[in-house]
Amino acid sequence: MLKRLTKRNREGGFTLVELMVVMLIIAVLAAVAIPKFVAAIRTAKEAALKEDLHVMRNAIESYTMDKNKAPQSLDDLVQAGYLKAIPIDPMTHSTDTWVTDSDDTYSDVDQTEPGITDVHSGSDEVGSDGQPYSSW
Repeated sequence: MLKRLTKRNREGGFTLVELMVVMLIIAVLAAVAIPKFVAAIRTAKEAALKEDLHVMRNAIESYTMDKNKAPQSLDDLVQAGYLKAIPIDPMTHSTDTWVTDSDDTYSDVDQTEPGITDVHSGSDEVGSDGQPYSSW
């Protein structure tokens, strides 16, 4: 009878050592996977930022060439149909943080007013290439 009771107790569950081994394996897998996941998210945000900057800079250039004046704000690009909407800055998660560069020089003889010549992210963070996002 004593053998049966001991055998039945062993079959009923896991030992503490087995549970600790499983927890250790899960911890090692998490330690490897989480940094890779964070890096993938950062790479995706940087790719989105590059694309948004490229699209907005092309819109600024097209607006300037078509209207013979630079846009005074990013809203001018939306109102004129060069952009569907001002994109959300993937680094700051806001449309209000874009930093625009204005230039008092005219790019064309027919240009009548100075305006926006470039756009950058308003983030203070540094990208994976070592450059701040605000200088991209």
